[in-house]
Order: sequence, then C-alpha cells, then structure tokens
Amino acid sequence: MLWRGAIALLGLRSNCGYARVPLQQKIQPKRVIFVLFNTKLFILVFLPLALCGFLLLGRLGRKPALGWLFACSLIFYAWWKPVLVLLLMASISVNFCLGKSVQGRKRSGAWLTGGLTFNLALLGFFKYANFFAALLGLRPPFGGVLLPLGISFFTFQQVMYLVDTSRGDIKPPPFLDYACFIAFFPHLIAGPIVRPAHILPQFAGLQPRKDWRVHFSEGGEIFLLGLAKKLVLADGLARFADPGFAAAGAGYPLTLIEAWSALLAYALQIYFDFSGYSDMAIGLARLFGIHFPANFNSPYQARNISEFWRRWNITLSGFLREYLYIPLGGNRRGEMRRIVNLMATMLLGGLWHGAALRFVLWGGLHGAFLVLHGWWRRFGLPLPTFACRSLTLLAVILAWVPFRASGFSAVMNFYQGLFGYNGIAIPALYIKMLPALAHLGRAVPVLPYLGDARSLSLPQAAVFLALGWFIALALPELHSMGRTRRSLALVASFAFSFQALLFAPDTLPFLYFQF
Repeated sequence: MLWRGAIALLGLRSNCGYARVPLQQKIQPKRVIFVLFNTKLFILVFLPLALCGFLLLGRLGRKPALGWLFACSLIFYAWWKPVLVLLLMASISVNFCLGKSVQGRKRSGAWLTGGLTFNLALLGFFKYANFFAALLGLRPPFGGVLLPLGISFFTFQQVMYLVDTSRGDIKPPPFLDYACFIAFFPHLIAGPIVRPAHILPQFAGLQPRKDWRVHFSEGGEIFLLGLAKKLVLADGLARFADPGFAAAGAGYPLTLIEAWSALLAYALQIYFDFSGYSDMAIGLARLFGIHFPANFNSPYQARNISEFWRRWNITLSGFLREYLYIPLGGNRRGEMRRIVNLMATMLLGGLWHGAALRFVLWGGLHGAFLVLHGWWRRFGLPLPTFACRSLTLLAVILAWVPFRASGFSAVMNFYQGLFGYNGIAIPALYIKMLPALAHLGRAVPVLPYLGDARSLSLPQAAVFLALGWFIALALPELHSMGRTRRSLALVASFAFSFQALLFAPDTLPFLYFQF
C-alpha cells in the first residue's frame, strides 16, 4: 500500500514524548487494546451494536435510549483499563452534586471554588504528578501515576458546567442527561470540548427514532470522510515524519532535505489526524441525533496567528479564551496586563497538551506570536494577503518542532537541520541522472532519515507532501463543502480507506489521544 508502506517506527510514543532508540532497530508499535474510531473492532462491532440498541430502546422512550448510550460509553471507556471507569464515575457524580450546590445558593462562590479545586487537583495529580516529581528530582508517587484517557477533556467539560451553572446560564439537568453529556463516547477521549448549554438541551429533547435515516446519511458521510483523512493521509504521512524526528531525538544530524521533509510531513500529519478525528467525532454524534459544533476550519489558510487559533481546535481555543484569558482580565487592564494574560493562557495551554517543558515552549512561542501580531495590528502595517498567510504558516510550522520533538536537545538538533547547519545531501542516483544537482549538495547513497531510507522515498515524499499541502491550502474544509463535493470526496477516498482499515498491519492512535 503506497499510502502506508512498511512503517519502521523509530521512536516509541508515550505521554511525554518519544523514547530514544537506535535507528537501525525496527520497533513494532504496541498493540492498541482500547477501542479507537479507526479500528475494525469499533467500526464493525461496537458502533453497529451501539446504534441498534439505541434505536430499539428508542421505541420505549428517551430515557431507555439514553441509558443504553451511557452504558455503551462506559464500555468504550473501560476497554483500555476497566478500573478507570470508577474514576470517571466518581468525577461525574461529584460534579453533578456540586452543580446543584453552586446554583442559587448564598455560598455558591465557595462551592464553585471547591468544585474547581477538586477538578483541577484531580487533573493535576493524574496528569502532572510524574512530571513535577521528575522536575524536582523526586520519585514519582506510587511508583508512577497512570494517565487516564481523556481526563483533560472530561475535566474541562465539568469545569465549564460548574462555571456556567454558577452564572445561571444553565440549570442542573437530571443525572442521566448530565452523565451522557460528560461520558458520551464520541467526545469522551479527545473532544471536542462542547458547551453544556449547547449539548444538554439536545439530550433533554432527544427523540431517538426521529429522522434517524437523515442522521445516518449525514453522520455516516462525515464519519467516513474523517476516517479517510486519518487512515489515508495522516497515517501515510507518519512514515515520512517519524524517522526524521526519531533521528533528531537520537542525536543524529539531519540534512536540510531530511529535516524539512519530516517537518512538513508532521505539520500535515497532525493537521489531517486532528481534522479527521474531529470529523469522525462530529459524524458519530450526528448518528445519534446530537449536533457537535465545528472544531476545525482550514487553519493553515489563516491570514494571521490570531485567526489560526480561531480555526484550530476551535472548542479548546474558545475554552481558553472564555474560561481563562477573559477571567484573568483579558485586554481590559492595559497593554502589559494583556501581554501577561496572553502569555499565561498560552503557556498553560501548552502545558495542557502534555506534561513536558517542550509543550510549554510551544505554547510560549504561540503566545509570543500573538503578542507580536497585536503590536503589528496596532501600528497598522499592511502586508499582501499572500505574505500574511505565508508568514503565519511558517511560524506555525516552525513551532511544531518542540511540540513533536522528544526533548530540548532534539529540538536544537532538528532546527540545525532545518537551517542547513548539517548541509544538503542528495541521493547519488539523482546526481547521476542530473549532474547539475552536484552543485547543490553532496552525494550520498540514500537519505537515511527520510521514509523507508531508499532513494525512491524522496519522490514519494514529494508527491505525498504536494497532495497534502494542496488539500490543506487550496480546498475548503469538509463542513464548508456542498453535498456534491462531499459525495465526490467520499467516492474518491472510500476504496483507499477500506483497504487501509482491513489490511493495514498497524492501528495508529490519534495524536490528540495522548493529551
């Protein structure tokens, strides 16, 4: 299969990055034992059973259908580590009780403070205990704390619920509605982060059997197009991104072509991986009659960094703006306070993505970009649209290096390759075919850190990158397409997706599952 090939994973993914391994050592990824949207188990077994039970019990009314949906969501979450269902249920139960306490009470502020403290302490312990122990040179508590899947997402959902309830924006729903809102499997593991005021009324007025054929048609189409983004594009691009970043992490020097090929491939990989996941989540929710908001809107077509963040992970960006940046004071207290609030928001947003300093660096870079953009707007310096888009895209792509690299030494090693510090290498076969290339770089047998380390990998990478960047920069986002264009895209991608689903040797998790 051209789009996947035989992927030689040169680094092991963990919650904090990629382990250093000898590049010659081929490592098979660990078997994924929890249900993923892009696995045969989920698509051919779990999802049909969940839908059939939902529609059958829908004959009895809304509550039996919701009860089935909640049970399916718990099974989905328990598939990896069943014991973690106890944590999820405890979090849901405590926050449900807190929601009743923060509404209309004289001491609602104290209850809200207690609720926020509970949620942030829970998140902080499970996600950051190991990180801070290592930072302080201490032993991790209990020999190492296991990171529960999706704890960042379901914690943020409940923080929004408590805050909105205390403001009087929503009223506490029945327990089953609230539990489905938090545990609903399409967004439980990796979002999108949906507003309680948007979703809870949908569960309250849910009619499982009404317009179910329309829901199946619309939801199925969106889901399958998202699946194609993941299996065909994102996973295919991983074979060109992973070797370069693994080499940088192991201390090997990357040449200019290798570094830029790996970085451009990763920028597209995370684009299609997250865009594909978002579409699949939206499509899954639509199958059950629930409408999620858009979470992705062609961010690489943004004209400035502020617009990029209005297009990338839209629901998370909205959460950070409305529940962190604005409560800190936003831009209402002078320029210096605006800069402090902006940097604090982006640094915390970076840390939210992963318990490692490189994520803080990534957030800090984007914070600095936003500050510079604010100054640029203030002085009113115009630039052509093409230049604005190009500068924004370059800044975003360069900032992906610390996000993906395994550590600061790998970051510096990778940047050296990007800026030509290690020179330019060209496969000798190409120089033999076109001798003029000898003036551009030195001849090497192969480019060892590009794809499968054969000379053929360079044109393969070029074709894949050209296709990916054309889609990202020239085509509209899925939800902006008309039905005709969507149908054509589905027809064009279906055969590749079907083959990848059934015959691909590995199942690669979504990148955002580690957050």
